[in-house]
Amino acid sequence: MGRLRSPFFFSQKFFMATTTTELDTELSAVNSILGAIGQSPITQLKDTTTGSLISTNPEISFIYNILTEVNKDVQNEGWHFNTEEHVKVSPDATTKYIELPTNTLRYDIHEGLVSKVTDVVTRYGRLYDLVNHTDEFDADIYVDIVSLYDFTDIPNCFQRYITYRAAVRAATQLVSNAELVKLLQLDEAKSRASCIEYDCDKGDHSFFGIPHGSGYRSYTPFSVLSR
Repeated sequence: MGRLRSPFFFSQKFFMATTTTELDTELSAVNSILGAIGQSPITQLKDTTTGSLISTNPEISFIYNILTEVNKDVQNEGWHFNTEEHVKVSPDATTKYIELPTNTLRYDIHEGLVSKVTDVVTRYGRLYDLVNHTDEFDADIYVDIVSLYDFTDIPNCFQRYITYRAAVRAATQLVSNAELVKLLQLDEAKSRASCIEYDCDKGDHSFFGIPHGSGYRSYTPFSVLSR
């Protein structure tokens, strides 16, 4: 009898190729919008040194502006990834003014529905108290802030949603094709649903209104079976 040998599939060595997956960039987003309206892609969008647009084509500048505007519109809705609650802001030691970061989209007094001691708005680039009628503050206050982040710094599902939404706006303004707009709107609706799912998953929202720094475990029916 001959010597037994292991099946060939046990003696072989398999190597899996390593793939690199990159998230969307402004360049890839602009190219997606160009492809949606039937235009050729570009190889470079901005100067790597100055960060300014290098294309002299007015259509590229127009599409990039649409992408920038839609990015602001979407983030201005206030999602979990760009909303911070209970942020302490302090007045300047000399002027007593409170100036918020330049990337602030929206803000409100923390738990403003409960406390009516302070109600702030923006005037002349700084906070103004409507209750005490002054822009000078003697103590720290806590606010909820919605901030604007760069396109490359937000979750991928929001990048896709912004790209699809910008493509719909570009197709509406640059292409006279109602059917194309309808098709792009389907992608926009699907990508928005993904954003809502992401926001619900990350936000862990509850009607109990559990504040930060606390915890609560509700009754779970399956725990009865583990007794």
